[in-house]
Amino acid sequence: MPTAHQNPFDPPEELRRRQRLGPIHRMTYADGDQGWLVTGFAAARAILTDPRFSVRPDRMRSPTAQPATAPAPPGFFLRTDPPEHDHYRRLLTGHFTVRRMKLLEPEIEAIVNDHLNAMELAGGPADLLKTFALPFPSQVIGELLGVPYSDRQEFQRNAATLLNADLTPEPRQAAVRELMAYLRDLLRHKRSRPEEDVLSGLAAHEGLAADEKAELALLLLIAGHETTANLLALGTFALLANPAQLAKVRDQEEDAPAVVEELLRYLTIIPHVVRVAREDTELHGCPIKAGEPVTVALSAANRDADHFTDPDALDLTRSTAGHLAFGHGLHRCLGQRLARAEIRIALPALLRRFPALRLTVAPEEVPLRSAMTVYGVRELPVTW
Repeated sequence: MPTAHQNPFDPPEELRRRQRLGPIHRMTYADGDQGWLVTGFAAARAILTDPRFSVRPDRMRSPTAQPATAPAPPGFFLRTDPPEHDHYRRLLTGHFTVRRMKLLEPEIEAIVNDHLNAMELAGGPADLLKTFALPFPSQVIGELLGVPYSDRQEFQRNAATLLNADLTPEPRQAAVRELMAYLRDLLRHKRSRPEEDVLSGLAAHEGLAADEKAELALLLLIAGHETTANLLALGTFALLANPAQLAKVRDQEEDAPAVVEELLRYLTIIPHVVRVAREDTELHGCPIKAGEPVTVALSAANRDADHFTDPDALDLTRSTAGHLAFGHGLHRCLGQRLARAEIRIALPALLRRFPALRLTVAPEEVPLRSAMTVYGVRELPVTW
């Protein structure tokens, strides 16, 4: 699976080369097994909505590393198929509705302003990822779920370890154990002293075992800050590299929701997902056998010229309806509305507060998270 980026904002060139040859290709996986790579938009959507393809880890193959093959622990519904997936997802859907996110917006705005005030007081230069892009969504998801903000640093350290595909399984498993122990303790506390938050609701649920509750909490915490943090940092980097587009965001020449959608499409920070065929099937004339893995290259699909005009341009005026940055089908990201609200509020606020924001290193010196589950930057050195 290609991971080397010639341009920090584009998919690996090898992926684009394959995409030009067709929408689906044979590929060899990390364990030596043969499978498939999907780079076309239409083929990607077809796979992601087809119930004949599974997400269960005990059936999974990885395109970048040797995967864990144990079944997903109870509660970690991201790696389960229906009906188990649907059961867990229904428990959480009500916390991420349009109405709930609208009610949360004033709190998001307040948290953004607090962090921008702290940046201004400390002065530059600074690492934007560390000082703003990571702590801001971490505080938002923490407050939504009921996790004390004072615990964020330890949690972020373990979450980064868990998501680092460069590491061997041992440190990643150790990070999971630490996170689970912390969440079990927090859920016990919430059960005896409930508040108005998601974890209190989980703690009070009589139909779930303690480990199921902790796994649900772990999934929400990781997904709730890693994705937004990397989109915000990488999105800022992309706008700094495109001053005319940056000015449109800062001066609000373009509709903020449209800006967010184009950044989601253009950057696609979750580059790929994997499915495994449950049965023999066919896609675009290619026979896929039961048990064969299929990697869906979301970053390439979102640059498919058959679906998007001039797909390699960052165009904040375009319509990006149907992009696959949040996936598609029944596994589409549960927290997509929260992520959209956070970026829509935070990015213009950052650029208005610091109109002279700029990199302190050459663009090619910004370190990238190329081999990690969530793509982005390892740091973003800026000043203003």
